Amino acid sequence: MSRRVFGSVTRISDLAERPFGLRALSMEDWATGDYVEAEVMPPESPLYRVEDCAGAMRPIKRGDRVVGALGHRAATLEGVGSWAAARDGKLNALTSAGFFGRITSFSPLLPSPVRLRYAGHALRDGEKCVMRDFAVSSDFERFDVPTVLLIGTSMSAGKTLTGRLACELLSEAGLNVTGAKVTGAGRYRDILAFRRSGARQIYDFVDAGMPSTIVPEDEYREAVRPLLRHIAGESPDYLVCEAGASPLEPYNGEAAIDELGDNVVCRILCATDPYAVVGVMQAFGFEPDLVTGPATNTSAAVDLVHELTGVRGINIIDPDARDAFRVFLFDKLGLKH
Repeated sequence: MSRRVFGSVTRISDLAERPFGLRALSMEDWATGDYVEAEVMPPESPLYRVEDCAGAMRPIKRGDRVVGALGHRAATLEGVGSWAAARDGKLNALTSAGFFGRITSFSPLLPSPVRLRYAGHALRDGEKCVMRDFAVSSDFERFDVPTVLLIGTSMSAGKTLTGRLACELLSEAGLNVTGAKVTGAGRYRDILAFRRSGARQIYDFVDAGMPSTIVPEDEYREAVRPLLRHIAGESPDYLVCEAGASPLEPYNGEAAIDELGDNVVCRILCATDPYAVVGVMQAFGFEPDLVTGPATNTSAAVDLVHELTGVRGINIIDPDARDAFRVFLFDKLGLKH
């Protein structure tokens, strides 16, 4: 028997609690952030799982219906796709979060992406149900939270791992920490990891009404500002903020950093290798306070990062480096050890 499964991009909505209609619309009426339902198609793949609204990975099978949202993805290590590339109702799962589009480029190192058949748009009172209708809002006037910013040279560069340790150390010191991810492609697990590491509140761009941040820059800024003001209205001591992917990819990383502005009090660059550190610093003009990630996996790598850039590196996956990272972070933030 087929089931209806709600992907985690629907977690800001009430679709799982309140009835909605379903109607197939012409692609002329499709748009990023539309909530749609799609049927799981063969052949089966090891990726036959959906991240639900609680962040749990649920197995799916042929014939199941998944409720998710249309969007765009441009992942350097995994896949590229967009709802605009759909033909004859054929879609793929761009991530496990119920984030849909048609794959146009995919890493041969990964299992085949989940194939889907568009079943229709979620409707109420004849109108599309869209993510922005459920986006967070705020009457708070400004964003003024001291921010530890994490950016990467690419995806899988260690941003979430570094953010988890920052959340853990700051919360252990009795500080009220919020964790956020302001750019990237929809997946709940990263910011859930921040909560498990001590962040009292967690948010990402899904809360701002976007399945990914590949949207026009003015649309991104309009969406992220209420989210940042909402975070500020909760008065955390610090925001640990991850910008997914890198600022050179089409996820509005540069706009995100600009919106955070002078509130950034610590900049950490998570890098895949020492030369990638040089690339981001030169191409983007980003001056980090610290380098982490695979670029610091050995003492030779740490030495090369410093030789090439003059920036210190810490290998945070080494348990013996925990104290060094805490000293760095607390010194940078002006906190007592």
